[in-house]
Amino acid sequence: MLTTLATLLSHYRRHPGQLAMLLLGLWVASALWSSVQAINASARDSYARAEALFSTGMDRLERRDGAPLTRDDFLALRRAGLPVSPLLEGELEAADGTRLTVIGIDPLTLPGDSAFAAAGSPGELTDFLTPPWQTRLAPDTLPALGVAARDAAGATPVLDGRRLPPLAPAPALPPDTLVMDIAAAAALLDTGETLTRLVTAADALAEAPDGLVLSRATTLVSPGQLTESFHLNLTAMALLALVVGLFIVQAALGLALEQRLGMLRTLRALGVPGRRLVGLLLLELVLLGFLGALAGIVSGVWLARVLLPDVAATLDSLYGAGVAAELQLPWHYWLGGLAVTLGGLLLAGSGVLWRAARLGVLGLGQAQAWRTGYHRQLRLMAAAGAACALAGLALWAWLVRQPPGEGLLAGFGLMAMLLLASALWLPPLLALGLAGLARLARRRALLQWGLADLQLQLPRLALAMMALLIALSANLGVSSMVGGFRLTFLDWLDQRLVADLYLRPPAERYDEIHAWLADRPEVDELLATRRTEATLRDAGGDAPGPLPVGLYGITPGERLVTSWPLLATREGRESAWQAFREGGAFINEQLAIATGLAPGDRITLDATGRRETLTVAAIYPDYGNPRGEVLLATPRLAEHYRAPPGSVGIALRADADEAALRGALTARFGADSDTLLDQSEVKRLSTDIFERTFTITRALSTLTLAVAALALLASLLAQARERRRQLAPLWALGVPRRRLVGSQLAQLGGAALATGLLAVPLGITVTAGLVKVINVAAFGWRLPLSLFPGEILLTLATAVAVALLATVLPALALWRIPPRALLAEEEAT
Repeated sequence: MLTTLATLLSHYRRHPGQLAMLLLGLWVASALWSSVQAINASARDSYARAEALFSTGMDRLERRDGAPLTRDDFLALRRAGLPVSPLLEGELEAADGTRLTVIGIDPLTLPGDSAFAAAGSPGELTDFLTPPWQTRLAPDTLPALGVAARDAAGATPVLDGRRLPPLAPAPALPPDTLVMDIAAAAALLDTGETLTRLVTAADALAEAPDGLVLSRATTLVSPGQLTESFHLNLTAMALLALVVGLFIVQAALGLALEQRLGMLRTLRALGVPGRRLVGLLLLELVLLGFLGALAGIVSGVWLARVLLPDVAATLDSLYGAGVAAELQLPWHYWLGGLAVTLGGLLLAGSGVLWRAARLGVLGLGQAQAWRTGYHRQLRLMAAAGAACALAGLALWAWLVRQPPGEGLLAGFGLMAMLLLASALWLPPLLALGLAGLARLARRRALLQWGLADLQLQLPRLALAMMALLIALSANLGVSSMVGGFRLTFLDWLDQRLVADLYLRPPAERYDEIHAWLADRPEVDELLATRRTEATLRDAGGDAPGPLPVGLYGITPGERLVTSWPLLATREGRESAWQAFREGGAFINEQLAIATGLAPGDRITLDATGRRETLTVAAIYPDYGNPRGEVLLATPRLAEHYRAPPGSVGIALRADADEAALRGALTARFGADSDTLLDQSEVKRLSTDIFERTFTITRALSTLTLAVAALALLASLLAQARERRRQLAPLWALGVPRRRLVGSQLAQLGGAALATGLLAVPLGITVTAGLVKVINVAAFGWRLPLSLFPGEILLTLATAVAVALLATVLPALALWRIPPRALLAEEEAT
């Protein structure tokens, strides 16, 4: 068996290009898949630590007027017998620019099932509660403090000019978080007796005490829930890259097995049983799979480290979910990466092993035995493509019957069936097209030979062309979706941001600042906002309930009314705004999709112990918001729901001096760049968040296209020597090498152009699926279908460019080969 295995492996010593092609396919497929899984695993680890630490399991109490709570408030509630516990939060900046969250707690009063309350042994509790106290932090936060892991215990680093209590590493804590006793946190943050909030066990209080707002734990969605669809999208992109990479593997296996037909015949003739031979081929696959998978996992970890900062910034900006900047990989990540890569390899090689097991001893020695069955394979591929198309139609019919926003996995399945059906139909379509062109070129010998030669190459190029089709269509779909979203998002920002300046005043000085601004001659309108939480008890019809929603208040001023976007109204825009002023409600698209609500429906809201039924006057777009929201007029929100004051939009007159007003606000009220932003700055920050959101999507899409190009290049390089044997007779008959090289370029360029032309309608269909199905199910809002002629032309140009670049190396080799070598090739034929 060892001798037989060594004989099989000796093929790669004589053909190192095929070995490189096989390992390359495994490497890139495993690298892209492993990188995304590493990012997802690290993010989920951060979510798990944040949820164990934080408030998704606890109710919150805050002051209704937005003013900070104090120690006296806490003591008064405790003396009244209410089981509340104080929390103090603040931020400090590390030397490397990292923003660290400082959380002060009282472990003696926290709910018993909270991770905060788990202080360990009595000795540890004493160290935590008494001077010099302790700073508990995750080990991955130590680099921001400039402390090595071996020196962490008991270290007292200086942060933002302030010395921390002795460090005590705690792996269960989330990244960039420092937890300490509330007295130590108050001294560190210099907050005196103020508190950030009070917390209590879920449902421990029937209602909020006077002057406070109670936010139930059910309304606080965990980071893992918010970001689930984001990670699912990443996984789908990585799976697509894995499939495209496995196309390279299958092409390499098929070529290697075809070139070893003589060797297999000899081994069978020498007495090696067919089952043992197939078993050894399987063992060869596993050995090579381990090499490629290990290289891919190592490369994937490196790629994940490169992409993780952008992903972390995106998740923090969109969802407020903190993700560690360093990878945190569990042990099963490594086993999972190996299992997926080896499983994909065995799936890719199963067809080749099946053909090898079924071919007879005499058939093994005939190269044509592999090609004569290709027409039967084309019929099977067409039938399989039809089956995938029918499965896709069945999924589509099922999705049509589902409520809007449901069926994310089914949507991905629909996209997969669509891509797979198109890829399976590609080789039969190319074969039909070549056969038809060959009939038209009967009187042009060289052209007819070129078409016949391309038909002969089709079995080896089919997989590479299928990979190119999938990559091109996915790239077109993703780029069109991102481009359409960008246009829609920027237009939406222009409509929503109508004020010139946006100010977030301190709650205790809100009324004073608002009155001062109202008297300023340069101010045209003040657009005040408020925000609070509520529960949607009854939405009518089949809508689910109860459902936690956000209540957001806006001031329906002249500028805002004329520009605020509305998606649907009952009797027109004017009547909707009139109903809004009279107490009606607007709901965002997310809530409308989740509940099936429409303008004119009635909803019942429960907040601050008050239940009220409102009429939905309109539906408005709310891109980027992960939850449902109800929009009310700010005065109504303040009066009926006692919502705390929020930000103020300042609309200036045409001749106003913006710089003078900013200076006056800074001089009188201490407004700085964190509390006072102009419209252009808000747009810049929002656009930066948008660009970071799709950084990894663009990266994976581009890498997938690069993998498809590598598949085509690897296929051409692997058969370069045999191609020279086929071209040598033509050269000997007097066809110059220039025409031979041009013929090769025309063959591959034409095939790639045909593939690109098929990728265009497929890419448009993928775009429609992404914006109409995937985006709605994943994020809860719709996007308009936007097509960009430039992207379509770029897709066609990319297809031809990829094919021509892949042909360049074999063509240069043919151009440079000396006549003696071509004569030798001709003799060999």
